[in-house]
Amino acid sequence: MRWRKWEELPKEFQIPEVRAYYDVLSKRQFSLRLKRCFDILLALVMLVCLSPIMLVVAVAIVLDSPGGVFYRQERVTQYGKVFQIHKFRTMVSNADKIGSHVTVENDRRITRVGKFLRKYRLDELPQLIDVLRGDMSFVGTRPEAIKFVKKYSQEMCATLLLPAGITSEASIRYKDEAELLDAADNVDKVYIENVLPEKMKYNLESIRKFSFIGDLTTMARTVLAVLGKKYK
Repeated sequence: MRWRKWEELPKEFQIPEVRAYYDVLSKRQFSLRLKRCFDILLALVMLVCLSPIMLVVAVAIVLDSPGGVFYRQERVTQYGKVFQIHKFRTMVSNADKIGSHVTVENDRRITRVGKFLRKYRLDELPQLIDVLRGDMSFVGTRPEAIKFVKKYSQEMCATLLLPAGITSEASIRYKDEAELLDAADNVDKVYIENVLPEKMKYNLESIRKFSFIGDLTTMARTVLAVLGKKYK
């Protein structure tokens, strides 16, 4: 999506709490354009190079449990746009209708293949399609379900000035989020009241300090996190 002038933003975004972050990003238009060019180039290269692996994953999903290969769900991205995210299915069919949108550790809805895909974040490979379409970026606030975005504070809305991301500093810090929520009686309530606000602190800080080099650093840290490195 193109960068919008302040007066072109949705009315709910034209508030002082968002303006401060908007002004920061407005001064970094070159970095934003570079970010988009990088997203397109890397997504294309990765789709071509990883297509054999994605094919194997697709076959494994079909053989492991009934249901489709992909998981599609409405998520929110830049300027509040709602889009259908692409992910490999890691849960039983219709999992979102028999439980929370938030996944916990040892969630019974997760399939055998799904557990492996989640561990190494292979389930997110199809999001390369969303990156090419401009609905997502490699680095940015993880796209939330509509029900959670409705719970955003006014300041949190500033994270929607940029496309949603495959990874972020918050994703790295909360890589084991499912384990944190495992003991919760009301998963959605704990996520909204405790986890989401903490994650948003990192997301908002990332906007304040936004730079293309910073994005590259986050991507490198993500790879290390997937390989087992712990970040406090």
